[in-house]
Amino acid sequence: MAKEYLELLSAFIEKATLDCPEKNNLKCKHFFSGAALYVEERICVSLTPVGLAIKLPPETKEKLLKNKRAVPLRYFPKGPIKKEYVLFPEGVEEGGKALYQYVKGSIAYVLSLPKPTIKLK
Repeated sequence: MAKEYLELLSAFIEKATLDCPEKNNLKCKHFFSGAALYVEERICVSLTPVGLAIKLPPETKEKLLKNKRAVPLRYFPKGPIKKEYVLFPEGVEEGGKALYQYVKGSIAYVLSLPKPTIKLK
């Protein structure tokens, strides 16, 4: 089943990022029971059985939630809310081209964040 999500997300991202300067830094990979888009090894979008999740800046995320265009992301019914993400439950079919701007915004947002540092003991 994850293969289906990987194929769907890859095709969607290919269309969404046609004019994206960071296109060469993007990679879709398996992610739990779905697939995820990574930019420079950092996740920004996922497609799973719960829908299409997009990591966005706080103001964009709040606007989408307020306007009820998206819902908070929970991977499990009683699981914690993933605070930086919004969920489009219908997945890539829900908004089509309208979602492209959010994917591009997510890529730019993730690239603007400091890279996490891993400290080895």
